[in-house]
Amino acid sequence: MGATIIDGKAFAAGLREKVGALVPAFVEATGRIPGLAVVLVGEDPASEIYVRSKDRAATAAGMASFEYWRPAETSEQGLIELVEELNADDNVDGILVQLPLPDHIDDKAVIAAIDPAKDVDGFHVVNAGRLAVGEDALVPCTPLGCLMLLKDRLGDLAGLEAVVVGRSNIVGKPMAQLLLGENCTVTLAHSRTRDLADVVRRADIVVAAVGRPEMIRGDWLKDGAVVIDVGINRLEAQPGEKRGKLVGDVAFAEADHVRAITPVPGGVGPMTIAVLLRNTLVAAHARAGLVPPEGL
Repeated sequence: MGATIIDGKAFAAGLREKVGALVPAFVEATGRIPGLAVVLVGEDPASEIYVRSKDRAATAAGMASFEYWRPAETSEQGLIELVEELNADDNVDGILVQLPLPDHIDDKAVIAAIDPAKDVDGFHVVNAGRLAVGEDALVPCTPLGCLMLLKDRLGDLAGLEAVVVGRSNIVGKPMAQLLLGENCTVTLAHSRTRDLADVVRRADIVVAAVGRPEMIRGDWLKDGAVVIDVGINRLEAQPGEKRGKLVGDVAFAEADHVRAITPVPGGVGPMTIAVLLRNTLVAAHARAGLVPPEGL
């Protein structure tokens, strides 16, 4: 393949190491360990695996990891009360409520209950608003990880044309804001965008986060583009396969003419937990009245 493969797994490992190396100085300055609290409601297998991964990563970085498991029948009010307890806990710097939540619980109400200073997922409207107006904010982990990979590959992004395909509050919208902050010319597109292929062909940077397997074809991508594929989609199992193949939102095999591209898996996915640790350490510094280390 002609395109350079962007190794998100290696970059994420380096970021986790960097965060871990900075934790002792925080402990020395404050006399306490940065703490991350993760709340899981119900028994979704994928979420359980993800929560355990977060716990291992936080512990490896020298942080305190607090896990709160609640049954699926937990009430919305009961969950909000737990969040309020964590807001008041001085040992907790970051609060993450694992999504999705059971249908009877309003995600927005729970996210709104999180102290914005501890909102390490970056989903609270206060953090979203700060990001939108260019103020310091806790930023959603996946788009911030994408931006880190782009800057590592391209350096200064100013003046480049970027197309973000997908308009979710978790990835698409904050990704567009982050790219605007880097002085890109940004188009926020989606599955209903007219002539989407032509829109994508203009882009120096393509961030695909639409959640449709291999929707973005190779002939949608111009020569030399840098492609960040956020999608993780499992295809139906073929004869002889136990599980279907994981693919992104981009037809990876058709993209050998681009400058660089993230694979699926091993591209954006590992960045999410690494950035979560970064956000937790940033939140810990802010809560302690300290300036986060430069370059974090």
